[in-house]
Amino acid sequence: MSGATPEVILAVAALLLLLLGTFRGEQEGARILPPLAMLAMLVAAITALAHDKTPTHAFDGHFIFDGYAAFLQVLILLGAAGALALAGQFMRDEGIERYEYPLLVLIASLGMCMMVSANSLLALFMALELQSLSIYVLAAIHRDNLRSTEAGLKYFVLGALASGMLLYGCSLVYGFSGTIYFDQLATRWTPDTALPLGALVGLVFVISGLAFKMGAVPFHMWTPDVYEGAPSPVTAFMAGAPKVAAIGLLLRLLVGPFGAWTAQWQQVIVVLALASMALGAFAAIGQTNVKRLMAYSGIANVGFALVGVAAGGTAGVNAALVYLTLYLIMTLGTFACILQMRRQGQYVESIDDLAGLSRGRPMMALALAICMFSLAGIPPLAGFLGKFYVFKAAVDAGLIWFAVLGVVLSVVGAYYYLRIVKLMYFDEPAAAFDPSPSGSVTAVAGVCAALLLLFLVPLLSAPVLTSAVSAAAALAR
Repeated sequence: MSGATPEVILAVAALLLLLLGTFRGEQEGARILPPLAMLAMLVAAITALAHDKTPTHAFDGHFIFDGYAAFLQVLILLGAAGALALAGQFMRDEGIERYEYPLLVLIASLGMCMMVSANSLLALFMALELQSLSIYVLAAIHRDNLRSTEAGLKYFVLGALASGMLLYGCSLVYGFSGTIYFDQLATRWTPDTALPLGALVGLVFVISGLAFKMGAVPFHMWTPDVYEGAPSPVTAFMAGAPKVAAIGLLLRLLVGPFGAWTAQWQQVIVVLALASMALGAFAAIGQTNVKRLMAYSGIANVGFALVGVAAGGTAGVNAALVYLTLYLIMTLGTFACILQMRRQGQYVESIDDLAGLSRGRPMMALALAICMFSLAGIPPLAGFLGKFYVFKAAVDAGLIWFAVLGVVLSVVGAYYYLRIVKLMYFDEPAAAFDPSPSGSVTAVAGVCAALLLLFLVPLLSAPVLTSAVSAAAALAR
């Protein structure tokens, strides 16, 4: 089997579904394409899972398939399929159900799978732009809505700036190394000498471009407005799999070719992580819109994942992978609950609308409470394990002060998660929400809540933790 089999499956499926949607027409295509797109993602995920994990190169060495790529590709594809399952009813209710939506999600997923398999600066940029261009369109897919079109335009303009920074950084790294291949970059300089200044500056620019894609401070300025303005299913998609792919690509770049110079790039990641955790913790406190709150929550969670990146080595990669897995589940579960905030046929987004939810929709309140407690890192839920892993990796790497600050900021951030739980269970009820019209949305919320609640059961956690260890070993070999 080729080292790019999952990507080939996604690319062929996207082309076939484009033809099918074109010939079937707008209405019928919008009905039949989403399940077919999810099926293609699941087939690609199964293929990645069953593929031989021996490192295999494809397309003249620009891409590599190994245990690390397989782990992240499965995670990305399951996250994208879950986000696509949340979209159907919302799109119908808002009158924006189009067959292009599942196609764009599928193409973005292809770009994300290519990102975590990239083995050269050229593949890195091509994969990142394939993902980004698709999400620019998704953010503005509600063309008649001012907030959606503004979100798409804002994301596109700022994203173009970040792409320019990343491309400039790639050119500097290439100029000072003479190669674009990751495995050759590691041999261009001896590990006991410092990186050339030009190559280090280029690496900082590349990190900055990737930091924009994941929404890390100070490149986060697009995140709250785009999260709020984009249709909620698009926000659910953007908040999950693309962040996993961006951090996965960052790990592939830093721990792979630049792993011997961890001390030189570590301080940049530490600053990004601390700034993201701090801003996410404090800026979310005053939010009244639940999607904006989740934007700042996402910024903080990127900071926590970057703690594992900063730790470096096998332990740091393992911690980051575990955290990304749990973050994806928490995010999907939370947005599945947000998409059930529907009153008199209209979707609402105010946090105050959740008041007294436990009396009218007890199961929805329970699922959302589990997600909030998990995001806050309260044991014995899965989110606690994720934070434990990244902070332990930081301590083992000698970054004790960094881990202590992270724990303090995690406690600060717990306030706004617990505030939502307090609203649902102790405040006077707001007007009741409509019954959930979509079984798929309810199912995603239930599955995510169950996984978060029962993750510490060895039967559930062992496969994920074991796979994360193997993936980290494959990258840091």
